[in-house]
Amino acid sequence: MKELKGIGASKGVSIGKAFILKDLNLTIPVEPLGDLETEMSRFHEAINQSTIDLEKIEAHVEKEMGSEHAKIFKAHLLVLKDPELIKAVESNMKENNMNAANALNEAANKFITLFESMDNAYMKERAADIHDVSKRVLSYILEEPLVTTSDITEEVILIGHDLLPSDTAQLNKDFVKGIVTDIGGRTSHSAIMSRSMGIPANVGTSTATKDIQPESTVILDGETGVVIVEPDEEQLAFYQNKLDEEQKKEKELKKLVGQESSSKDGRQVELAANIGSPKDLENIIENDAEGIGLFRTEFLYMDREQLPSEEEQFESYKEVLSTMQNKPVVIRTLDVGGDKDLPYLDLPDELNPFLGFRAIRLCLEKEDIFRTQLRALLRASTHGNLKIMFPMVATLEEYRSAKQLLEEEKVKLIEEGYQVSETIEIGIMVEIPSTAILADQFAKEVDFFSIGTNDLIQYTLAADRMNETVSHLYQPYHPAVLRLIKQVIDAAHAENKWVGMCGEMAGDEIAVPILLGLGLDEFSMSASSILEARKQIRSLSFEDTANISSKVLSMSTNEEVERFIKQKFIH
Repeated sequence: MKELKGIGASKGVSIGKAFILKDLNLTIPVEPLGDLETEMSRFHEAINQSTIDLEKIEAHVEKEMGSEHAKIFKAHLLVLKDPELIKAVESNMKENNMNAANALNEAANKFITLFESMDNAYMKERAADIHDVSKRVLSYILEEPLVTTSDITEEVILIGHDLLPSDTAQLNKDFVKGIVTDIGGRTSHSAIMSRSMGIPANVGTSTATKDIQPESTVILDGETGVVIVEPDEEQLAFYQNKLDEEQKKEKELKKLVGQESSSKDGRQVELAANIGSPKDLENIIENDAEGIGLFRTEFLYMDREQLPSEEEQFESYKEVLSTMQNKPVVIRTLDVGGDKDLPYLDLPDELNPFLGFRAIRLCLEKEDIFRTQLRALLRASTHGNLKIMFPMVATLEEYRSAKQLLEEEKVKLIEEGYQVSETIEIGIMVEIPSTAILADQFAKEVDFFSIGTNDLIQYTLAADRMNETVSHLYQPYHPAVLRLIKQVIDAAHAENKWVGMCGEMAGDEIAVPILLGLGLDEFSMSASSILEARKQIRSLSFEDTANISSKVLSMSTNEEVERFIKQKFIH
């Protein structure tokens, strides 16, 4: 038995066997061809092994999830059998004196480049298929086992050094019952996506990938951060009981589906969900979200070789808006940079990317990318209750410039014969102190604010939320942060505008009473937190929380506020 301690990033208990996600860096050898027959044999054996893999995955996915989900693996099998690709690889070996790995890599890249250049969504998808399949075949040629999240076809606890946003976005929660990583914090994107999908997760364990062996039994407690490897019978019994209690609690919370999100004395708020893609919709409907307070569109741009087209984006936005049936949907425009990179954009290396060329700054510089997204959003606007939000706005000039581009694309679309909604609200994320301080001026021009506390906290306290050395300074209840939040809410309400919060703080049980008392209108959080937040809000008096919130604003430290709220409201 071994016990690891990490950071509880997504609540819940999970018990299962470990699946180790290894980082794979395939180095393609460029040595000239040795023995032609040997290299040919190596290539065709790799094709055969890849075929066996994909047929197993396809059969399992079709049985467990249906034929629609198995389509991707059918497409991959077709790529493996493509005579043009096989012929090109063999030709590279015979005529260009290339070894098997180099021959395959060269041929695959040519096909990928060709398909990506075509103005056809179907053909662009084939490029992605070739990329995935060629990587699998290369792993066999180079005898480097390939492990991807798509290989997970049974219930496991996923163990990795870190999970990229694209890794997490691809997870199938029917199979992945828990996540453990070596690095990360509560506000890392893998943690945020885990909560969004309702998967228990512990991050920042430092040594999970070294200390946990494949197939070993693992207990994960996403509340305490504890990970137990090869537990004894007593530990298994204890955590199985805890898991049973959680399931009973979940059953009780489900009784709140359809109930109002209002305090005991009638203060009505909106409980919305944060999502990363249309695949999250099922989870937010199950948890009775009253809207979507943050659609992180950057996930549409990740895990691919090129920018998504206007049509692809339109279909995603349309699906979300239509599914929500006229409930409010706040879609954030592209927010990359910082810890979210898009390799195909070739963004500059920066000493401090969190304060650099990212979000609205990037979009205003790369107008063609921004205009494409704005067109897709405007076209989708007639399918639901769309609200558009610009991220990381620091100055009024940035907001005005972004809104001007939106208006220009609206005029163009109408001239082209498209219908565009006339009731789209335009707002900004408040995540930079300058914006919070100048909220009274912004409130005269925007339709709404959504406070992004993940960044607002780190910028206010000058503490990088991804830096474990200064993590103790990342303090959500710090009076300086709370005063900025109050300033934003008061400024908006003075202009009859509404204020939401889409940072992780919105679903925090200690923060909820404070935010309710400060007058926050919309709380947007991970879908799995909605019913718990509704239960808490229904137990509170708005009048009491308003009095309490005014008191915490005069306190001096994060610890003082946290202790006070726990004594008053957390039992």
